[in-house]
Amino acid sequence: MTRRLAEVAKKVGVSEATVSRVLNGKPGVSEPTRQAVLSALDVLGYERPTQLRGERARLVGLVLPELQNPIFPAFAEVIGGALAQLGLTPVLCTQTRGGVSEADYVTLLLQQQVSGVVFAGGLYAQADAPHDHYRQLAERNIPVVLVNAAIEDLGFPAVSCDDAVAVEQAWRHLSSLGHERIGLVLGPADHVPSARKLAAVRAVGHVPDSYVGRAMFSIEGGHAAAARLIDRGVTGFICASDPLALGVVRAARRKGLDVPSRISVVGYDDSALMNCTEPPLTTVRQPIEAMGKAVVELLNAQISGSSVAAEELLFEPELVVRGSTAQAPRL
Repeated sequence: MTRRLAEVAKKVGVSEATVSRVLNGKPGVSEPTRQAVLSALDVLGYERPTQLRGERARLVGLVLPELQNPIFPAFAEVIGGALAQLGLTPVLCTQTRGGVSEADYVTLLLQQQVSGVVFAGGLYAQADAPHDHYRQLAERNIPVVLVNAAIEDLGFPAVSCDDAVAVEQAWRHLSSLGHERIGLVLGPADHVPSARKLAAVRAVGHVPDSYVGRAMFSIEGGHAAAARLIDRGVTGFICASDPLALGVVRAARRKGLDVPSRISVVGYDDSALMNCTEPPLTTVRQPIEAMGKAVVELLNAQISGSSVAAEELLFEPELVVRGSTAQAPRL
């Protein structure tokens, strides 16, 4: 018991006597301090006293599909910082291949009586993936916010970058440079943001099926998809992520083609270091700061008991032109 008091007190920055008053339900402790002590108990893995177990922890699950794509740590930084300002403690849950699944993380978070969950990229965006764990959260009335487009009928609010505007910006940029053979490197066919991007491009220009490549979201996936499209004559590429775009650059170079004099590439996200690649990557920037703050506002409103509509807030992206796009080659 003494060790527990000392560890919690050190974590929160208060005296052991203050921790003891919280654990024993005694007065004389401010509400923010009381909540901080309870959150520290959860984080350190200690059970709450019986009389306090009915309360939800001041923990918020932040579930990410990976950390290799810099866009996800960027979202985590913004969202985590905004949560901390509200006295909420983010719990980072990152999926690994062959490791803990998204559904497993949901089970663990429910056991910790979390106040809410934020999903930034996950199975909610794939129509053919399992979604039972989302329904479990809804049945328990756990506040949830999704980052970027989801399948229909999940019933959660979402904060998204406007996929249609993003690819329209990329398409018009490549078209203005004289590219007529414009291809897309997208995620799987059941990936909702990718489907939106394809529909938006086809609303403004002609893209045959043979100019659409599907890939897992990685440099290797982009490389494989782009190699096929380059052989079909594509000179301008619109990609669904920056790692996919870097894969296109690699594929072009492996074929002895220069970027951007022979192949132009537009990414998506403007994640960290894209201005340091060779060449610096032209990409469509997601407004991470604004989106992250909106996510936390929606989540906190739900935690506070306010009703939040299960709607999607769309944020405007911005085309950032760098060195990976140029005039179309004369063939």
